Amino acid sequence: MKKTIFYTFGIAVLVGGLAALWGIVAFKGNAVVEPAELWISKRTDYPTLVDSLMPRIKHHGAFDLYAKRLDLERTFKPGHYELREGMNVIEVVRMLKLGLQTPVRVTINNVKIPAHLAGKLARQIDADSVEILSALTSKELAREVGFDSVTLFSMLLPDTYEFYWTVEPADWVRRMRKEYDRFWSEERDQKRKRSGLSRLEVMTLASIVYEETRKADEMPRVAGVYINRLKKGMPLQADPTIKYAMQDFGLRRILHKHLKTPSPYNTYLNKGLPPSPICMPGREAIEAVLNFEKHDYLYFCARPTFDGYHNFAKSYSDHLKNARAYSAELNRRKIK
Repeated sequence: MKKTIFYTFGIAVLVGGLAALWGIVAFKGNAVVEPAELWISKRTDYPTLVDSLMPRIKHHGAFDLYAKRLDLERTFKPGHYELREGMNVIEVVRMLKLGLQTPVRVTINNVKIPAHLAGKLARQIDADSVEILSALTSKELAREVGFDSVTLFSMLLPDTYEFYWTVEPADWVRRMRKEYDRFWSEERDQKRKRSGLSRLEVMTLASIVYEETRKADEMPRVAGVYINRLKKGMPLQADPTIKYAMQDFGLRRILHKHLKTPSPYNTYLNKGLPPSPICMPGREAIEAVLNFEKHDYLYFCARPTFDGYHNFAKSYSDHLKNARAYSAELNRRKIK
């Protein structure tokens, strides 16, 4: 009888010890063997979360027990998570419950209209392009951040930013207002006053310069041409504004008939700058406007060498010579 009790006790101790060991290993042991990313959308349900997570961790039974204890099924937070090598089940469950996301890098550049930006952002945050475009064109949100629905685009600066993947589009816009305020330092505002342009006008002119040339070393000279034309009351006659007015960004050659396109963005028909930027200009173009080159040029035309640079002229007669040379080369290459 005593031996039976002794053996039973021993077995109980052994089982308890093994259970305790299992608990230590399963709950606090290494559950993540290799680093991995986990993307949990706002539209993801719990079974889908579990299906995504299970191939990336060990100790599934311990996960189920601890997840149930913390009611993870009802309380998990969507987001972009990094599963770090060596994390245990407790850390993984708490990370999902508390929403301890890892930010993502969001890049915005080289877009021409809000719809293009919405499509680009939809590939980088957990929102669809319709939601994003609604925020970018919202009159109420634009007014909240100090713009209107037409000029809001001028607030957006090309760069790479860190956001949480689940950021709401409206909060994304609010954050970009902070980045805008950070960009417009006292030093930049002093440079802006040299040109006599408002912040909106700087961004609008920078967008034209950016569309005219991608040669950073030439941008200040191109900006100087447009500043000279503005000061003289001459129409800007910027070809990129015709493409924007027509919403035909693949147009390779601007013809006389295109110049008659009715639009406030047509700088052949309207003097002064367009109502808002015609694209999101690169920062080098913005800096080029702020640091525009002082000279007497009033015209420029692409070189017939097609090297991306331009020939500049002070008189219309010289400009016509440059334009004829370029036009002849277009014809020779059969570009229509």
